[in-house]
Amino acid sequence: MTQKSSLSYRDAGVDIDAGDALVDRIKPLAKKTLREGVLGGIGGFGALFEVPRRYREPVLVSGTDGVGTKLKLAFQLNRHDTVGQDLVAMSVNDILVQGAESLFFLDYFACGKLDVATAASVVGGIAKGCELAGCALIGGETAEMPGMYPDGEYDLAGFAVGVVEKSRIIDGSDIRPGDVALGLASSGAHSNGYSLVRKIIERAKPDLNAPFDGERTLADVVIAPTRIYVKPVLSLLEKVAVKGMAHITGGGLLENVPRVLPENTVAVLEKSAWSRPRLFDWLQAEGQVAEEEMHRVFNCGIGMVIVVAESDAEAALAILRQNGETASRIGRITTRQGDEAQTRVV
Repeated sequence: MTQKSSLSYRDAGVDIDAGDALVDRIKPLAKKTLREGVLGGIGGFGALFEVPRRYREPVLVSGTDGVGTKLKLAFQLNRHDTVGQDLVAMSVNDILVQGAESLFFLDYFACGKLDVATAASVVGGIAKGCELAGCALIGGETAEMPGMYPDGEYDLAGFAVGVVEKSRIIDGSDIRPGDVALGLASSGAHSNGYSLVRKIIERAKPDLNAPFDGERTLADVVIAPTRIYVKPVLSLLEKVAVKGMAHITGGGLLENVPRVLPENTVAVLEKSAWSRPRLFDWLQAEGQVAEEEMHRVFNCGIGMVIVVAESDAEAALAILRQNGETASRIGRITTRQGDEAQTRVV
């Protein structure tokens, strides 16, 4: 009878030593994101966080998201240092629209075979995103699952928790006709519409490394990380009564702005009021994409919409610009007629 050889976890495709090496690489990155409230960080079974005591009636706000098929471009371009910022941005910008300060973030990184250098590059982007948002990278999970993913590929998910004073929750209920819509510039397509972006690239077959926008190549432009609006907007909230905010993600301008509007109102956005990045013109031309479809899929240059009273508009713009944002007055709130669409781009 033939004696069977002894099997190890490594034989099954899981390298525990690589996982340990990654944790060692991650710890100093996470340490740079520490903030008040962190009681326990990377390495424990659960991460501990104490809600800051300056809140009298704290309400926790949570969000979760991924990066979507933008990851396919990261694999194609072999660029992994920016998708981590995308991951953080998608969740912290979402909870920001309700007025929440981001407290902590957890990530989930899954792959078939763990490449420590690639994973560390991704987590480096996550840590950078957390620093930009002012939240702690407090924990996460790395899952090596042989056979689940093609070689060289991985998936990401992120989870953010923030807090807002109960009396200062922003829900859009105070929005009225006559209010003003402000727009914060995006850095590009952010993390949405990439199934269409990739289809257009597949059709156009461009040289991704050719100059496209100044010194940036098309590859630089399509992989540019999502802007994180947390700190500038929190500064705004300290000084101006913001009535509503919409993070422009999947569904573009047409489907995200209505999520914060009362049913009797419409946001009329004037596309001539902001500068649309060249990327969107290229995508529309190469893909023969209809104008309405562009506004339904992409942010078209506006990553966040903020609604304020007419009397607060100029002060709000000044504060946002002082905090490094490209901010514009992009539209107005009007009275809804019948069942008309709640966002129009004219």
